Amino acid sequence: MPDPRAPVVTDQPHATAPLSPRRRQLLEAAQHVIADEGLKGLTHRAVDRRAGLPEGSCSAYWRTRQALQAALASYVSDALLTDVDELAARMQAASPDEATTVGAAVDLFLQWLDQRELLIARLELTLAASRDADLRALLVDHRARLVTIVDQIMCAAGKEQGGLSAEALVASYDGVLLAALLRPPADRRSFLEQSMALLGESLSSAPVA
Repeated sequence: MPDPRAPVVTDQPHATAPLSPRRRQLLEAAQHVIADEGLKGLTHRAVDRRAGLPEGSCSAYWRTRQALQAALASYVSDALLTDVDELAARMQAASPDEATTVGAAVDLFLQWLDQRELLIARLELTLAASRDADLRALLVDHRARLVTIVDQIMCAAGKEQGGLSAEALVASYDGVLLAALLRPPADRRSFLEQSMALLGESLSSAPVA
């Protein structure tokens, strides 16, 4: 049985709460469950086992599977957004050239690829969102924020192409990350550098919207 002293439970998919160490532990465990078993394996019991916590720990925070999925989607998306936001801040402060921008993006992508569970959880949740309106709304909001940040990076690099170009670039990056995830780790940097350079060239030659 859940500990009666546990925090108040919410079944609302979009409810937010301070990310306590226990919540973080459970969400990290949920990422590993998805990476190993797919989204179908994401259950409260599986998360508890992976976290090494008593049964009922996960459901004390997120009673329904939908609430758990929404919490994990926010956790994963916020982690990615934080990294991209930090990259944007560095780019805006340094006024870098295109090569520096590409290099920084490649380094960030390699960092994400080393966090296999993070990327797989994001991919699985994105697919699930195509069948879940609430989850889709949450991820669409996070994606809009990501597009805005990427647009800022483009502007800092002197590539003011408009929001549509930033959105297309984010979609392209998704594909590049997925392809890189399937490659041997030793080949990833070269693949990312070449792919990012090609995307940059395509953007430079594209007409301004």
